[in-house]
Amino acid sequence: MRPSFKTLQKILRQEQKFGYTNKAVIGGLERFANNWLNMALKETGRKEDRLQIEQIVIRLKKYGRATPEERQLSLAGILQELEAGPQAADAQPAAPSGPQTDAPSSPPPAEKPAPPPPRPQSASLPPDGLQAPVTRLPGIKEAYATKLNKLGVQSVGDLLTLYPRRYDDYRSLKTIHQLEYGETVTIIAQIWQTRTKTTRSNRPLVTSILSDGTGTIEATWFNQPWLEKKLAPGRQIVISGQVQQYLGRLIFQSPEWEMLDKTLIHTGRLAPVYPLTSGITAQWLRKLQKRTIDYWANRLPDPLPEAISQRHGLMALSEATRQIHFPDNWETLKEARRRLAFDELLLLQLGVLRQRQTWQARPGIAIAVNRPAVEAFIAALPFALTQAQQKTLAEILADIGRPVAMSRLLQGDVGSGKTVVALAAMLAAIKGGGQTAILAPTEILAEQHYKGMHHLLDAAGYADKIDIRFLTGSTKSAERKAILADLAAGQVDLLVGTHAVIQRDVVFNNLQLAVVDEQHRFGVEQRGLLRQKGQAPHMLVMSATPIPRTLALTLYGDLDISIIDQMPAGRQSIKTHWLAANERERAYAFLRTQIEKGRQAFVICPLVEESDKIEAKSAVEEHERLQKTIFPNLKLGLLHGRMKGKEKEAVMTAFRNAEIQILVSTSVVEVGIDIPNATTILIEGANRFGLAQLHQFRGRVGRGAHQSYCLLVADNAGPEAEARLKVMTETNDGFALAEEDLKLRGPGEFFGTKQSGLPSLKLVKLSDTKLLELARREAQSIFEADPTLTRPEHRLLANNLNAFWTKLTEPS
Repeated sequence: MRPSFKTLQKILRQEQKFGYTNKAVIGGLERFANNWLNMALKETGRKEDRLQIEQIVIRLKKYGRATPEERQLSLAGILQELEAGPQAADAQPAAPSGPQTDAPSSPPPAEKPAPPPPRPQSASLPPDGLQAPVTRLPGIKEAYATKLNKLGVQSVGDLLTLYPRRYDDYRSLKTIHQLEYGETVTIIAQIWQTRTKTTRSNRPLVTSILSDGTGTIEATWFNQPWLEKKLAPGRQIVISGQVQQYLGRLIFQSPEWEMLDKTLIHTGRLAPVYPLTSGITAQWLRKLQKRTIDYWANRLPDPLPEAISQRHGLMALSEATRQIHFPDNWETLKEARRRLAFDELLLLQLGVLRQRQTWQARPGIAIAVNRPAVEAFIAALPFALTQAQQKTLAEILADIGRPVAMSRLLQGDVGSGKTVVALAAMLAAIKGGGQTAILAPTEILAEQHYKGMHHLLDAAGYADKIDIRFLTGSTKSAERKAILADLAAGQVDLLVGTHAVIQRDVVFNNLQLAVVDEQHRFGVEQRGLLRQKGQAPHMLVMSATPIPRTLALTLYGDLDISIIDQMPAGRQSIKTHWLAANERERAYAFLRTQIEKGRQAFVICPLVEESDKIEAKSAVEEHERLQKTIFPNLKLGLLHGRMKGKEKEAVMTAFRNAEIQILVSTSVVEVGIDIPNATTILIEGANRFGLAQLHQFRGRVGRGAHQSYCLLVADNAGPEAEARLKVMTETNDGFALAEEDLKLRGPGEFFGTKQSGLPSLKLVKLSDTKLLELARREAQSIFEADPTLTRPEHRLLANNLNAFWTKLTEPS
């Protein structure tokens, strides 16, 4: 045993003999704690030992305020750790009077996982349980409930899944004389003095002088005058934060704080940092979460069969819930995240397996594919299909020829030729006597498809043989009425449109094949509504956002997958360059040279809080600045998400007709604009976009015969953003970019926050392929053994599955 441990052991045994009266040393154990801390830290440099020593000191400093029973438990726990040796904190739970110590910095060797502790059953839940509104919680009135609603919290259950954004590590305990500028630490000290003064800007400034026997330090808080009464002289306080400097002396500015006689939730630990909104402070929300977790964690029924938990060493749900909010250390946080992410993935996989079974059980229409007609159409095109296109088309034609409704995802990079494959399949359905429809997320993209398909049919000599119509929310009433009448009568062969296509009064005579483009912009519900327009029509969903296979299988396991991984011959690679903000003038000069050659260009405005309103204002201001000061002699256009459909269309028509030379736009330009004469796209604030979105922007150029360019202008790019931009300059392969993107971003960010159709995956990191595979394997095993989830061990899982998919289940 180390000398410092022996010394403390003797003193604590003496204290036991004295009957826990705090008289074993002069001044009490709390005063002795600082001296012992310095003595113990000199004997070791190991992080694990240091954390154990610091946690012992925290308990010693609480000793003076503890009851005799608490003192007895505390000393017993400390003595047990001292006798077990320096690493006891990693293997031994802390005594009840203090928080647990940290785990080693490197994970322990893999061991056979211990069985999870018994889980609470549903009987332990109150009648309205987790669905109870937050107003049922003590102290939560309607005003606070309204504020919490802005964070997506309406029920008690929502609070449990309002996970921290990050964690502040305040476990490093030091005495005042050990503090160094810039470090994030925790100190335990006595308040000597607290006073309030008013600054020159008329803001109240509360200042406390703190001492721990080794020195003094000042802590300040702005705009919190009520702290003067709270921070009364003589009280013991725990302060956590970054050590700052003012006039040559060290200080704390607006640190986290709490009194030593309370359970530490803001300081001296890994402190959770939650998303906030106006009227809710970090400390208030942390306290609310601590109360909620303490009460509810042990009452949560665990839906995961024990055999699965034991097989994979998964943490019990109650413990995972506690650790994700208030972790003991980084290792337990990692295990908690693994368990909760596994639950999300398992529910996702069970849901898509159920959807797949539902659709495969429904009888579909086997289309009599007229292959000679399809081959004649392809032969008449002014270009040859790539091998990848031919393979994909063969898979689709084989599917629609079977009496089971097709559900297939067609993936292909920007410009890979998905539309012509879809059109060939639609032609097969039309020649077989059926109707077809294609659903696009925006009017711009829908019109692009309408004109593009017209062009392809005309080029192949089919324009007068196929009745193709266009239906959107902007279609005039009389025209709409005529389209609906012809559609119901079976005269319309191919309907191109937006959400207007799935409105209740749109009736098909015999819909056999439905195509959804940019499918990640539609929810599962919209796909279901389109399917209801026919008797289990075949469904083809297309995506120009390359999705890595692991992610595609996870999110779209109910779909078969086809990939066009080959670009048409002759398509030029787009040259991409990354510029710093101070090189913007070079980019403007390059745009001018392209315009002088008769070309056109895009300028994409930075992403602003992903808000249409703020983003539109930013675009308007940027357009005005560029027009007046940068390109006064050129004609600039403006496009943003707040414009009406007719306004957007007028701008796009002018750009297509070369009446506009530079189009200034927000991210609304990401999809569906095909201007062959546009050769340059300048993306401002490129560091704010993900790789998938940047690649979509880049795909707006390079559609003509001329060499095209993508210029990325970054402002204050951090390491992650720099890595993304570097990859953009190195490859034009959308699938390679998607793989990189998913290493850094979750699925919601990958598709953009405005996209719909994905369940709420709060903790899943889709780069964790091992966990994805594990969840898929277990879901398949469960589904094969009990597809209806009616076995007793699966009932809780069935309830959670239904809740998880409530807003996403396809209409039956």
